[in-house]
Amino acid sequence: MEIAVFFPLVLLVCSVSTDPITKTADDKLSENRPYEPIPYDIHAVLREMTASLAAQKVEMRQLQKDTEAQAEKLKELDKLKTELDKQKTEVDKQKTEVDKQKTEVDKVKQQLQARQVAFSAALLAEGSAVVGPFRRDTTLVFKYVATNIGRAYNSNSGIFTAPVRGAYHFEFYIGGYVDNHHPTAAVLVKNQDHVFSAYAKQTSYYASTSNGATLILEVGDHVFVRMYANTKMYDDHNRYCTFSGHLLFAM
Repeated sequence: MEIAVFFPLVLLVCSVSTDPITKTADDKLSENRPYEPIPYDIHAVLREMTASLAAQKVEMRQLQKDTEAQAEKLKELDKLKTELDKQKTEVDKQKTEVDKQKTEVDKVKQQLQARQVAFSAALLAEGSAVVGPFRRDTTLVFKYVATNIGRAYNSNSGIFTAPVRGAYHFEFYIGGYVDNHHPTAAVLVKNQDHVFSAYAKQTSYYASTSNGATLILEVGDHVFVRMYANTKMYDDHNRYCTFSGHLLFAM
């Protein structure tokens, strides 16, 4: 009796255990919920992205072309700058050469001017006067300048200064109303060395004398006429007392 009751129960349990798993309430709800599509079209988005990428690609190509064009312009500018620098260097070189030639020309001009030396001067600029006697030897200043080519003679000091090394010739003439106590006399002086003298003496009336010399002078050497102490000279508008000199040739 008990066995007959147990067997149907076993069968019932087995039948229950072999049924599919019961679905939950959420599963049932999801089965019954209708399909919801994606709210945007993926193909349209892809098309927009493709178009944007294509536009950016075109812009990049144009930018690349512009960059290459700018690079070419910069290259041309660099080339022009190099050429201008080269021309400027050449101009500076030519200017330096011109300045050098100008300096040489000025130097030659100065040398030519220095070699053109000649002067003649008389004792008094105007009027008449007796000069001397003095207690010591005195440099004569010949005030009236007839010629002074090269401006080597100074009418304020009576001194000639050699502008170039060379051979020079000098002459001086003096005279005066002399007496037994006061002759007329002078000496040609190179720097401080007496070269040649001129002397005249008589009891009365006018006496004159002269002398000259050719001298080798260095640049800056001085030549002048010095009146001896206790002597006299006379000059007027006739210009009896004179001092002259000129360059024979440069050395």
